[in-house]
Amino acid sequence: MPQLDFSIFPSQLFWLCICFFTMLFIMSKLIIPRIAEMIELRREKIEGNLEKAAEIKAEAEKSLEKYRKALQDATNDANQSLLKTQQELQAMIERKQDDLSAKLSAQIAEGEKKILNSKNKALQQVNDISAEIAVEIMKKLDLKDIKIQDFEKALKTSLKD
Repeated sequence: MPQLDFSIFPSQLFWLCICFFTMLFIMSKLIIPRIAEMIELRREKIEGNLEKAAEIKAEAEKSLEKYRKALQDATNDANQSLLKTQQELQAMIERKQDDLSAKLSAQIAEGEKKILNSKNKALQQVNDISAEIAVEIMKKLDLKDIKIQDFEKALKTSLKD
């Protein structure tokens, strides 16, 4: 094997050093600066993106706060409107109930008057019929000198007591 031949080691070592230092020179002057430049560009781009993200996050938080405030204001307005409507409905219900109560009271009073009039008429008819029956009974008992007016008078005085 030619690699293990000790007679060609110095020439291989010479060319190894030349190739190594040439590659080292090319790497240090051309490739590493480009890689460093790319890394720096990436770092700057990442930092820029992070700054933009922070700005966007701050704007989003401001927008969210505005949204929450608008939502709270809308909720408060809706609650106030609902409360006002409930109060108006309650007042209207109370007015309607008062009107209905007044109408019912008037109808009750009118009904009581009608009942009282009917009762008085019925009592008068009962008194008249009682007097007529009493006169008929007296006639059948042969007491002909008692008149219907006497019975009516007696009924009126007994009802007054």
